Amino acid sequence: QADAMAFKYPAARRDESKVDEYHGVQVPDPYAWLEDPNSKETKAFVEQQNKITMPFLENCSVRQQFHQRLTELYDYPKYSCPYKRGKRYFYFHNQGLQNQDVLYVQDSLDAPASVFFDPNQLSEDGTVALKMGRLSEECELFAYGLSTSGSDWVTVHFLNAEDLSPLPDKLERVKFSCLAWTHDAKGIFYNSYPKQDGKTDGTETTSNLNQKLYYHVIGTSQSEDILVAEFPDHPKWHSGVTVSDDGRYAVLSITEGCEPVNQLWYCDLLALPNGISGLLPWVKLVENFEAQYSYITNEGGIFTFRTNLDAPRYRVINVDLQKPDPASWKTFIPQHSKDVLGFVACVNQRHLLVNYVHDVKDILQLWDLPSGTLIRDLPLDVGTVAGLSCKKKHPDFFYKFTSFTTPGIIYHCDLSQPAPEPTVFRRVEVKGINPDDYVTSQVFYPSKDGTEIPMFLVHACGIKKDASHPVFLYGYGGFENSIQPYYNVAYLLFVRHLGGILAVANIRGGGEYGQTWHKGGSLGNKQNCFDDFQRAAEYLIQQGYTTASRIAINGASNGGLLVAACVNQRPDLFGCAVAEVGVMDMLKFHKFTIGHAWTTDYGCADEPEQFQWLIKYSPLHNLPPAPREGPPYPAMLLLTADHDDRVVPLHTLKYVARLQHGVGRSPGQKQPLMVRVDTRSGHGAGKPTAKAILEDSDIFSFVAQTLGLSWKD
Repeated sequence: QADAMAFKYPAARRDESKVDEYHGVQVPDPYAWLEDPNSKETKAFVEQQNKITMPFLENCSVRQQFHQRLTELYDYPKYSCPYKRGKRYFYFHNQGLQNQDVLYVQDSLDAPASVFFDPNQLSEDGTVALKMGRLSEECELFAYGLSTSGSDWVTVHFLNAEDLSPLPDKLERVKFSCLAWTHDAKGIFYNSYPKQDGKTDGTETTSNLNQKLYYHVIGTSQSEDILVAEFPDHPKWHSGVTVSDDGRYAVLSITEGCEPVNQLWYCDLLALPNGISGLLPWVKLVENFEAQYSYITNEGGIFTFRTNLDAPRYRVINVDLQKPDPASWKTFIPQHSKDVLGFVACVNQRHLLVNYVHDVKDILQLWDLPSGTLIRDLPLDVGTVAGLSCKKKHPDFFYKFTSFTTPGIIYHCDLSQPAPEPTVFRRVEVKGINPDDYVTSQVFYPSKDGTEIPMFLVHACGIKKDASHPVFLYGYGGFENSIQPYYNVAYLLFVRHLGGILAVANIRGGGEYGQTWHKGGSLGNKQNCFDDFQRAAEYLIQQGYTTASRIAINGASNGGLLVAACVNQRPDLFGCAVAEVGVMDMLKFHKFTIGHAWTTDYGCADEPEQFQWLIKYSPLHNLPPAPREGPPYPAMLLLTADHDDRVVPLHTLKYVARLQHGVGRSPGQKQPLMVRVDTRSGHGAGKPTAKAILEDSDIFSFVAQTLGLSWKD
């Protein structure tokens, strides 16, 4: 355990005059000055924090062993599913420790592969990442978006896919964008934001508004791009185009926040007398935000969509553009009685690949498209379909299976063969990890209101329920995002070498059981997420797996909010808490970058009723003042990054300043309360391998140090 001497934290300036008023309630914000990421004072604060945190992390007793072992075990080959474009196959591959995955191409599945695009050539430290890439329909051109230091901002470049020669075209100010080629390969649809004052490198906090949709003609400059859709009366709308399988239609989806609802417009590209030359004559098939519609495929004017309209677990419908009235829409695959319909994709002209999620585990089926009948289930172990690649016009498809103990098995199936069977195309083994040493089980426990919550447990074979085991409890619970089994080397090291149990709680707010589950943990029901997570810890204690002082909780982003809120509500229930890039200021989050989009899940402090929900659990506003009575806080490690322009660092910085001021000065507080601020790094996507390994080593070393765990060979 941490020694008896409490930590001395930097004294951050408190501005007591800074008080905001919400609906007649005075709310102090003494660290509002930390909202300016560029001020000398903010930078000095970050530096002082890292001066305490980094030596502590580097001196954790298991850190060197963990980092060394993690590096060794991370060094295994990683592959994506191959996908076919034109006559050639493309796939991503990482030899093991390359900072970014490399895109390869081969003329056939048994032909030798060559490098098509290698992002590692673009920066010394791997902080330039390939954020998006699209090959044109017949594989003539490659459009690719690069982001730097983890920012959401992207610059799009182009290559000739035959000889890999670069084109001069370049698209800037691109963010949250589609990339959709017209089938003639003459141009591409994409989204960008208007120029803004100040920086656009991911360190700024400016709100992202007025995104527009453009068509870029290859060989012209961005200044000549054709504006095809804009929504000046709706600055928060986002849009994205899908070009239909037959190349004839542009299908436009419009969203306003993160709720799974969208408007659906389309344009018949063949009916344009002068081609794409200005704002398109969009036909509005759905003009409200009442349900979600995702394009699957079309036969002429009959379109197939996945939707949650009158179906919280989703269904498939057919819509005839000649009879656009919703009364004429036909159910193609009805909603399942319990399972959630996941992705649906078209293959081999007349088949659909249909995914269901049954108690957080994936099922994969093959359906006949014309008749709407199930042909067969495809073989799948207990776990997750982590990748799928197929195209309507090609007869073969690939899918990738993963679980907590299986890094990846890629299957290939060719429907043009008589009696087609999926075969193992590629199986990845990790040297030094034997899946048979681990048990994965799923349990169900009652939450506070009696709702049964599923949770996965991963541990060594034959453990005793003697309350001795450390637990790493992970949760998310938001935005209809389901947490299905996934492979993580650091988790397995925690189980194998620190004697731990991994617990992943599928709390409400996620999409594990569809829209109902999501709505049960959002807006006015957000407290259910925190109850579900706290009950997970209590269940593990009641069942004799562990004790409160041996439980570490972890979450990132919306999960960082979860961790911090649960510590405020039940500091006695956990021994350690690690909150990554968390949303901590629930009264102001909507004012920065893309925060306004999350009001669909959280609500907004500008509304009196919603302010009342938020002020009750906002991590920043529920920290106790100092000095205080009551149980000490668990050890806390907060992580953020200077280029996180999704959840801006000010959330974590303001929170840690208040945490150290209040809890950190309480006489009973022996455990550390620390923040780790990474540089040239963002919210997580595109993070170089070397940075990811360091971060996991720091997290698990902190957990081991503060829970008093030692390394077992």
